[in-house]
Amino acid sequence: MTPLRAVKGMNDVLPEEIGRWHRVEHAYARTMSLHGFREVRTPYVEPTGLFVRAIGETTDVVEKEMYTFTHHEESLTLRPEGTAGAARAFIEHGKEPVTRWWYQGPMFRAERPQRGRYRQFSQLGAEIFGDPGPGCDAEMIDMLVGFLGELRVPGVEVLVNSLGGPDTRVRYREALVAHLRPRAASLTADSQRRLETNPLRILDSKDERDREAVKDAPSLHQFLSDEDRAHFDGLRRHLDALGTPYKVDERLVRGLDYYSRTLFEIKGAHEKLGAGSTLVGGGRYDRMVRDLGGPDVPAIGFAAGLERLLIASELEVPTTIADAVVAPLGTEAVGKALEMGRALRHNGIRVEVDTRGSSLKSQLRRANALGARMVLILGESELRDGTVQVKDLDAHTQETMPIDQALRVVVDRLVAAHRSVDSRPPAAPPPPEKDKA
Repeated sequence: MTPLRAVKGMNDVLPEEIGRWHRVEHAYARTMSLHGFREVRTPYVEPTGLFVRAIGETTDVVEKEMYTFTHHEESLTLRPEGTAGAARAFIEHGKEPVTRWWYQGPMFRAERPQRGRYRQFSQLGAEIFGDPGPGCDAEMIDMLVGFLGELRVPGVEVLVNSLGGPDTRVRYREALVAHLRPRAASLTADSQRRLETNPLRILDSKDERDREAVKDAPSLHQFLSDEDRAHFDGLRRHLDALGTPYKVDERLVRGLDYYSRTLFEIKGAHEKLGAGSTLVGGGRYDRMVRDLGGPDVPAIGFAAGLERLLIASELEVPTTIADAVVAPLGTEAVGKALEMGRALRHNGIRVEVDTRGSSLKSQLRRANALGARMVLILGESELRDGTVQVKDLDAHTQETMPIDQALRVVVDRLVAAHRSVDSRPPAAPPPPEKDKA
């Protein structure tokens, strides 16, 4: 029988990998808590109409990438991103004037799997409802730069832009289409289609034919209203006050229709990720809550793929799985060995009790494989005398002592070893040069 395998693009995270995942997740949760965000958990499955209305019917996500199915005559979709579900939850339950929520968990997109991009992927995200910015916009960007620094991501670069409000986008869309229509034959097939449905997405194309066509296109900033320009100027002023380096990229757009005004991307680890070096993307979506049937509430949010952060990060985690191993020799010693393991765990020591009934040589090999420092050997004579042999694999020593004394010695040595490890947060990489032009 052919063994079953995971679905393509939906990967297992194995125990030897999970330590780095935990470290990023813990750093993220701590960062969000320090900035006044609270965790929210929304369903993995939502009504299909939520994403069609929130993301945009002509976006690639809705047209090509959603996992949609019908159950009991209801169209349902595995969530492709987190913002729409958070906005739905805010409308359904939100009561605070300003709501700060963060989340993490799996999202699903039926796109071509590639390095750092999967069909089931883990996403970190957050939303602020009720603050029109631009102060909270700048604080969010600065927070993310600090978070990436904690993860030791090299070459962090912040790009910001303003898409303006709805009226600005309408005027700019007309000007962009007028520029591109005479050049339509030179565009890629996807961009020819987008010219009719979502022309701003052509600005984001990586194909050289499309890039050549938009090279001399009018700038969106030519069409910003006075209010839009004041908002963007405020964002830059606050980033300057925080000392957060950034670059203005007037061609910056994103693949979802709901964005307005502030838009940002944060890139990093270019040598590892190449052209796909965008780690965080976000911006304002001031009309979404109203468009989904809620009150007229401004909002801003971001998302980051956890798998890409793990590739970009230079964090390392200890490879040890256990601090100590209790090695009973013979079936009579197993019961006492289990008691000793429990006593050590009550003191915060990671312990494995080897109950396989194998030889001492095999159990020592197991201790080495687990990265354990201490091995407590309990044979027939030790069991009779109420003693245990304490083998320190780092110090290359072995002593026989009463069990109670042995437990204290093991705890003291391992706690002292843990305290000697420098647990200070890693230093942030040097920031890029500031470009305010």
